[in-house]
Amino acid sequence: MENHIAITGDVDIVTARSRAKDMAAELGFSRTDQTVIAAAVSEVARNILVYAGSGEICLQPRRGNGRWGLVAVASDQGPGIPDIDQALTEGYSTAGSLGVGLSGARRLMDSLEIDSEVGRGTTVTMCKWSHQRA
Repeated sequence: MENHIAITGDVDIVTARSRAKDMAAELGFSRTDQTVIAAAVSEVARNILVYAGSGEICLQPRRGNGRWGLVAVASDQGPGIPDIDQALTEGYSTAGSLGVGLSGARRLMDSLEIDSEVGRGTTVTMCKWSHQRA
């Protein structure tokens, strides 16, 4: 059930968002959580496009503690993030945007981890757990 979406243009952001929402529905997430997951995936997909030009989103179901989770891994080969703490600060942006991408995704999901190296790219791994027992 793993799903890979190449991110190379705006239409791919819509596709990633839609597939994340569909997978969340299949896993039994509430409609509210489906929307939350879709929004977080959209934010990290937009970051891939803006900062790296291209990359990939991988959606994976996960089971733990009797619940289903949805893991989204966003990866790119872009410039990397020189200061992850600063990038996670609400309102911080190097692209002149509102600065809600990473901080917003972190707020929406249950966990968010960033692995980034300047000149080599970035991988953002985030997870949302269902409130219902699987």
